[in-house]
Formats: sequence, structure tokens, C-alpha cells
Amino acid sequence: MSFKFEKLKIWQLAMDFGEDINTMIDLFPKKEMYNLSSQILRAADSIALNISEGSIEQSNLEFSRFLNYSIRSIAEVVTCLYKAKRRNYINEDMFIKYYNKSFELMNKTIAFKNKLR
Repeated sequence: MSFKFEKLKIWQLAMDFGEDINTMIDLFPKKEMYNLSSQILRAADSIALNISEGSIEQSNLEFSRFLNYSIRSIAEVVTCLYKAKRRNYINEDMFIKYYNKSFELMNKTIAFKNKLR
């Protein structure tokens, strides 16, 4: 027995992405614990949370709305990545790595959303 969302590749990717971000924020200074660290982690976690919430007993239109929330959260993560890079908490290679993962997850989420129509 399993929930519908557990079988979704985008949910699995989003779960992995959230854990990757959780590991990355260990590099941030302690002064960011309640600011940028918290913000990027909440945004990254909300990607998978919205996918799972939208998949349960929702119409395709409603599920699509929750997928839009996930996409917006990805954009929020990317902005936080830019902030982290500008503040020298992460280097260029790490920025590119997480930027590319964000871009891949966004494109896969959009493609999945378009299939719901």
C-alpha cells in the first residue's frame, strides 16, 4: 500500500532536493540560522509538500494549482541560492549544481502539470 504521490518521480526528486539543501545550509554561518537558512529550507521542503498535498483527492485543476505552488517554491530556492552566493556562503560550483537541480525539477514539474490537462 502506498500513497499516490510516492510513485511520482517529481515528488521523489523534490524529496532528494530538500535533503540536499538541508545538507548545503550547514555551510551557512550561524547568524543565518533563522534567516536565509530557514527560508531556503522551508522553500525546498514546500516543493515536495505541495506535490503530495495536491495529489490527494484533488481534481486535476486543483492538483495543477498545488504544482504551481511547488514551482514558485523552486523560484524562491533559486533566489536564496543567489543570496547565498553573493554572501559567499557557497562557491560558484555549488551554486551551479543546485541551480541546475532546481531547473531540472522545475521543468519536470511543469511537464507533469501540462500532462494533467
